[in-house]
Amino acid sequence: MSTILLVDDDPDILKLVSLRLSAAGHGVREAESGEKALALLATSRPDLVITDLKMDGIDGLTLFDEIRKQVPTLPVIILTAHGTIPDAVDATRRGVFAFQSKPFDGKHLLDQVEQALRFSGVGSGGHDEDWRRDFVTQSPRMENVLRQARLVAQSDASVFLQGASGTGKELLARAIHRASRRSPGPFVAVNCAAIPENLLESELFGHRKGSFTGANYDHKGLIPAADQGTLFLDEIGDMPSPLQAKLLRVLQDREVRAVGATVGTPVDVRIISATHRDLDAQMKEGRFREDLYYRLNVVSLDLPPLSERREDIVPLATHYLKATTARYAKNVQAFAPEALQLLLAAPWPGNVRQLVNVIEQVVALCASGVVPASLVQQALKEEPAQLASLEQARGAFEREYLIRILRITGGSVTQAAKLAQRNRTEFYKLLERHKLEPKMFKPERSSARP
Repeated sequence: MSTILLVDDDPDILKLVSLRLSAAGHGVREAESGEKALALLATSRPDLVITDLKMDGIDGLTLFDEIRKQVPTLPVIILTAHGTIPDAVDATRRGVFAFQSKPFDGKHLLDQVEQALRFSGVGSGGHDEDWRRDFVTQSPRMENVLRQARLVAQSDASVFLQGASGTGKELLARAIHRASRRSPGPFVAVNCAAIPENLLESELFGHRKGSFTGANYDHKGLIPAADQGTLFLDEIGDMPSPLQAKLLRVLQDREVRAVGATVGTPVDVRIISATHRDLDAQMKEGRFREDLYYRLNVVSLDLPPLSERREDIVPLATHYLKATTARYAKNVQAFAPEALQLLLAAPWPGNVRQLVNVIEQVVALCASGVVPASLVQQALKEEPAQLASLEQARGAFEREYLIRILRITGGSVTQAAKLAQRNRTEFYKLLERHKLEPKMFKPERSSARP
């Protein structure tokens, strides 16, 4: 069911319009002033606002200006008994969806309501919640992100998702795909930071048999696999520069050329990308192409961290508690009040992903029907304050590997490079990157003779 915020300082008009809207199947929230309307908007997000123009205090156009600042995509219809042509022109120029004088025609008003709801992504049948089924939220800020996501899903515009790790960027990308005309097609997710650089080109674009050592068969590639659907490129900021140029060509020409191929293959794919990196800084440093950035960032959506949507902590914790207890076949029904207080006060550097991890742990260890504060405290203490990034973890592993292999070979670069299956030049570059010297690992010669 759609929700409409109705604002009018005339109680009779407020009641009349509310009855008409309710009879048409809409949910209605009433506000007798612009001030109360803004207070309601701070706690929830309607699908449409209908407001009187002339009101004491905050009038209709002032209310509209405030709404536009907070929720740019929220449509507003203005009603007034004092309507004039200049008022209507001014209102429409400023972005008001519709302007209608009182007394109004009920059918015409309902037609405008339906048009406005379609504009905001809500059809006459009310909300289709399946597209956003992965999101549990009471946060106006998060609702605004979802509203924008629903709107952009109706186009083929490239979408750029920003947000810290664990905020739900891939979940939002999947939601946009489900809400789009491409939903019958495939959704293909690629983490650009998780695939080794020397394999990423082949994985994304595909390769032809014999195009390089080990290419024993044709490989389609993930971009062609997403044809007629959506390709989600996570951690796009980690994509190497040569592949950035090749991806730009795909966006420009709408075709993909596999490694070893002489001609391209047409592809129809919508790209959603995401990163936790500062791409503005990377562009200034020449590590990310500006032309590619503007191709990917047609519409930008910023997911707030969990610490900035604390009203969602309890609903999310309750939701994941039910899901986890069902999966573990345990009879854990609720959190103790003190446990909820700990959840609400936690800093959540890992965002929703960290919250899910905490819930998993407390359910696994809980021996009663109520989760005690002690278990939550234990889980929060054991959760690392800051997880290492994939780049940091990969670097640490690489350094440990080099140290181990040099110890085995006694500092012999030739033998170590063979064991690592790298040439000497590349191996020396790895050692230089990690500030390791082969002589550090050569066995000490004893000066004493037997």
